[in-house]
Amino acid sequence: MDTAQQYLDQLLFAVAPYVALAIFFIVTIQRYRAQKFTYSSLSSQFLENEQHFWALVPFHYGILIVLIGHVVAFLVPSWVLGWNARPVRLYMLEICALIFGVLTVVGLATVILRRLSNVKARTVTSTSDWILYALLLVQTVSGVYIAVMHPWGSSWFAASAAPYVWSILKLNPEIHYVVAMPFVVKLHIVNALLVIGFFPFTRLVHILVIPNPYLWRKPQVVRWNWQPGARGRSAR
Repeated sequence: MDTAQQYLDQLLFAVAPYVALAIFFIVTIQRYRAQKFTYSSLSSQFLENEQHFWALVPFHYGILIVLIGHVVAFLVPSWVLGWNARPVRLYMLEICALIFGVLTVVGLATVILRRLSNVKARTVTSTSDWILYALLLVQTVSGVYIAVMHPWGSSWFAASAAPYVWSILKLNPEIHYVVAMPFVVKLHIVNALLVIGFFPFTRLVHILVIPNPYLWRKPQVVRWNWQPGARGRSAR
């Protein structure tokens, strides 16, 4: 049993990262070269806008802050550990991370409910979209669960997960950093690899080519240059 577990750990944490990264880069580049015009969010905003707004805005802001937190802890783990040396700052960081994590889950759940309840939005939702939503839901819910049930994540991420990721990039996987972690943490890591590998097959590719000024720009007003009855008169 121990031997089987060791092989499984090697497969999930030493082999799978490179498979996911290879798929990500190869398919992303190939898709851009062959199907450049599919690099779009394929937004359904024009089909229904009210639920769209209350779903996408919290999701985008939440996931953006959470991802920035992960990147900072990965790039400068010593800075994060130094910040967390004082309990008050550690509490502040953990509370803020949890708030934005919950915001992400709420936004994503609203996105899914909108796709299920709105006929027009459901019609344009593909199978890959549903798979992506499922993966993102597992990722965000497991992340919030970890924040609640295994607190001080910013510290143990900087101390254990960051060195593991660096070892992957150095082509020398040191899986001992993660194999002893709780099951939900392992699930979070493996599911992240699935998201990375599935990324180039989804609408998420638009992140790579489209800037995101819409997060802070003023709302756009659309005015239709059309009067009631004009079409009928034109036809006649």
